[in-house]
Amino acid sequence: MMRRRVLMAVLSMSALSLAGRVGAEPPAPSILVVGDSLSAEYGLARNEGWVARITQRLGDGGHPHTMHNSSISGDTTSGGLSRLSGELDRLRPGIVILELGSNDALRGLPLSMTRSNLARMIALSQAAGAQVLLLGMQIPPNYGPQYAREFAALYRELADDMGTALVPFLLEGFATRHEWFQDDGIHPNAHGQAAMADTIWAALEPLLKS
Repeated sequence: MMRRRVLMAVLSMSALSLAGRVGAEPPAPSILVVGDSLSAEYGLARNEGWVARITQRLGDGGHPHTMHNSSISGDTTSGGLSRLSGELDRLRPGIVILELGSNDALRGLPLSMTRSNLARMIALSQAAGAQVLLLGMQIPPNYGPQYAREFAALYRELADDMGTALVPFLLEGFATRHEWFQDDGIHPNAHGQAAMADTIWAALEPLLKS
């Protein structure tokens, strides 16, 4: 009799546990951002960066997604690639936003390396089941007109070849507005970050619905 009561108690607890798991809310879908200082709020007050502004829009629009910002000032595509697998395993994101390459170009690194690193990051993200949004950049022609043209083009080429969403130029609409940049003339200030958020949102919003 005692053994039967114990068995019934165990079965009851198991049933309750299973019911709890079945009725539990699924984890919120996540968005992983892997970028450099343009995404890491470099030189800005807290919550002035585009990632924080997109987070606010997600909440205002009733989207369940959570943002995870894995951006590091000064990072290159090699740095992003080295840590992406760990972030994918940890977060299992539904969307990955890649904002890297500017520091490669500013250092004059071979475009073939930048392209290869970004392609591998895209492939890893897609293999993990994530949609990818690639944020393109441009550099001034004083780095060499051909280098500048090829650098800008590689984002479009990667997006076309690998089927990702694309922002062709992250600073679109204000790249020559000096008053929208910090004193260094490189990093956007709060006005520039707001413009970046608008540009990114236009490309991100369709991914949220798919």
